[in-house]
Amino acid sequence: MSTESELCRARAAQARAEADAATLENVRERCLRAEAAWIAMAERGEHADTMRANLAAAKQG
Repeated sequence: MSTESELCRARAAQARAEADAATLENVRERCLRAEAAWIAMAERGEHADTMRANLAAAKQG
């Protein structure tokens, strides 16, 4: 896993913690949307890393 993916996952966890601590519904919803966005970014980055590794392996063999 890349450092960028780890950062995104950490930010997602932070957004979830903020959502759990929120007392206002709109703040909670905003934090949950942020969590979903960070998770999506992490997944896209991980997919790109996998594709890049597969391409490099195909070029070698």
